[in-house]
Amino acid sequence: QVQLVESGGGLVQAGGSLRLSCAASGRTLSSYAVGWFRQAPGKEREFVAAISRNGDRDYYANSVKGRFTISRDNAGNTVYLQMHSLKPEDTAVYSCAAGGSTDVYDYRGQGTQVTVSS
Repeated sequence: QVQLVESGGGLVQAGGSLRLSCAASGRTLSSYAVGWFRQAPGKEREFVAAISRNGDRDYYANSVKGRFTISRDNAGNTVYLQMHSLKPEDTAVYSCAAGGSTDVYDYRGQGTQVTVSS
């Protein structure tokens, strides 16, 4: 079992930046691929970014490519999502998930709210 806790969300103006953190406990995060997802009010949860276990591969949704960067610190048991050039449409609850691959996730965190004002 691994427990995931997100942090770093908040209110930011359009064009601003935030860095989200996904901290793991219970098991070492290096055993898992990790993804970030988001869900806006009234919408389905959508994929944002993912990173392989050792960090050698990463994947992004087209809507965030070039603006968001996923990274991991396995020694610190934490995965990050650096977000730049934020837009109002990025407003959502962002959550991280861990699993055996970037396609399958077994564990999810509760999420952190990101609100981008225009």
